[in-house]
Amino acid sequence: MTGLPKEAIGAYLLIYILIFIFGSVIGSFLNVVIYRLPRKISFVKGRSRCPNCDTQLKAYDMLPVLSYCILGGKCRSCKTKISGRYPLIEGLTGLLAVLSVFAHGFTLEAAAVFVLIAALLAVAFIDLDTMEIPNGLIIFLFIPALVLLFATPATPILAHICGFFAVALPLFALALIIPDCFGGGDIKLMAVCGLALAWQNILLAMFIALLFGGAFAVYLLAKAKADRKSHFAFGPFLAIGIITAALIGPQIISLYLSLIFQEKLL
Repeated sequence: MTGLPKEAIGAYLLIYILIFIFGSVIGSFLNVVIYRLPRKISFVKGRSRCPNCDTQLKAYDMLPVLSYCILGGKCRSCKTKISGRYPLIEGLTGLLAVLSVFAHGFTLEAAAVFVLIAALLAVAFIDLDTMEIPNGLIIFLFIPALVLLFATPATPILAHICGFFAVALPLFALALIIPDCFGGGDIKLMAVCGLALAWQNILLAMFIALLFGGAFAVYLLAKAKADRKSHFAFGPFLAIGIITAALIGPQIISLYLSLIFQEKLL
């Protein structure tokens, strides 16, 4: 925004603040989805309640991030401590909404990327809690995937179709050879997100996921918190990889290729 008049900079900052607020509201809804979906409770109807005292929450107790700070992280009625994960998800969703627009501009692509990212946050935290990725969220992800299929004309449709198979097919084959090495939810997640991001970005996403997931596995082994036969939720690491690729994938790939070609020229 350098070089813009002060008035324009102020307008942009206001817009991004509003986008953050909108994103944090979506994050508040994601908290409901993350809590209710694994418990088979409807997340589209019914007011939010304190899980400890069952008191129905007032609207002013559900302001994203702000209410948590005002209440000191405790329920207004029973004073039970509220998990810090609630404001974390709200603030993170708001930040990712801003980054989606910052990366892709005020476009349909940015909106689709944010919807994709929001669903991935729900996937990550549900998988972290239950070691399962709900099929309902996988099906929902087809919506932003199909939008991105046509909202990114610079990427051929064939690249998106190849992305559907680029990671999911090898994972499926590996799961047949080594049972339980990857869950069915992981495979389906990479298929639909590969359709959304095309083959280059989904390969990058998988590389990032393996990098962070491998580091976490080494940490667990080093701390004797797991052995070689132990399982842990891989969905959060897949989500990290996919979100990174969705926001700055082309820049990472371009940087990598420039370094490779520069090295060959030396």
